[in-house]
Amino acid sequence: MANKKAVVLVSGGLDSTTALAIARNEGYECYTISFDYGQRMRAELLAAERAAKALGSAAHKVIQLDLRTIGGSALTDDGIDVPEEETQGVPVTYVPARNTVFLSIALGWAEVLGAVDIFIGVNAVDYSGYPDCRPDYIAAYEVMANLATRAGTEGQKLSIRTPLIDLSKADIIRKGLALGVDYSLTVSCYQADDDGRACGRCDSCRLRKIGFEQAGVGDPTRYRF
Repeated sequence: MANKKAVVLVSGGLDSTTALAIARNEGYECYTISFDYGQRMRAELLAAERAAKALGSAAHKVIQLDLRTIGGSALTDDGIDVPEEETQGVPVTYVPARNTVFLSIALGWAEVLGAVDIFIGVNAVDYSGYPDCRPDYIAAYEVMANLATRAGTEGQKLSIRTPLIDLSKADIIRKGLALGVDYSLTVSCYQADDDGRACGRCDSCRLRKIGFEQAGVGDPTRYRF
């Protein structure tokens, strides 16, 4: 397909940047979208912009939302501490319905662009227990997307692409490096400072560090401590 388009959700983190590299490698013209939703880690928005530019995004949008108005997550409520020890079950860093909200806005942009593929870097292996990162959630969302859009009802099959869904963090890193991803551009920490330096203690930092160790490559992350 010539000039095939995809909308790619980018957060500035390791996974979404790898998903963008995969989409580009598959020959898509990539349109990247990030969300300024009131999250603690403002540096991730700059990281998303850097990654989009480095990987040749055709256009990059930052959508303004205010999920602090509903709270319920350590990422959107300053009264809830980000845990620095491994927890069981759905952690307090889960943002209620976040991927559903984000995918819905990406879906709208895809319709405007005439794109039938949306890439999202969710992962069900080395993930933090988030319910909206599971394969059955993605499958259900894809069904809904095809029922809820003009494109879907007119016979254009819309696909939610999850190229990392069953990969380990180490495998994601290896794949990204093979595609030329510069992971020093990315920020994964749940409580990174304004300069993008990671805490090295939160769940996201822990998974990232283990991933680089298991991949057998140097970790380019800048840490505060």
